[in-house]
Amino acid sequence: MEYIAYLHKDKRSDFGVSFPDFPGCVTAGRSLEEARRKAPEALAFHIAEMLEDGENIPKPSTIDDLAGDPSRKDAIAFLVTMDFNKSKTVRVNVTARENQIEMIDRLARQAGMTRSAYMVQSATSGAAIKKRTGSHSPVINTRAKRSKHAKARHH
Repeated sequence: MEYIAYLHKDKRSDFGVSFPDFPGCVTAGRSLEEARRKAPEALAFHIAEMLEDGENIPKPSTIDDLAGDPSRKDAIAFLVTMDFNKSKTVRVNVTARENQIEMIDRLARQAGMTRSAYMVQSATSGAAIKKRTGSHSPVINTRAKRSKHAKARHH
């Protein structure tokens, strides 16, 4: 199935992608290409959450259906293909501090995403590569330093 996505750009933001058939499903990228590449993944996670919650997946809108959509103003429309038989959603258990989960939930709400979609998108957006090169957030670097110190004490 092919779903329509809107690519938006505000002056003070990255390139954003939204889906008129899936309110609240959004992603972003620093470039047009990065935003376009992230769109199928964001949509797949959103649909997986809907299925997990027992919600019905809407049929794709047509270009004609969206001709008068005000969200389309100043946006580039493109198609995102979803193959529902391609991948299986797997439930996992994550352990974190309560304040970390609260922060994740707050950031997910700000991004218009579910907790699961936000965590997966964050984890798959190159964070591990950035960590290896040392250009990641101080929180992760602090944790890595603590882990190194803890290992040193045990040896």
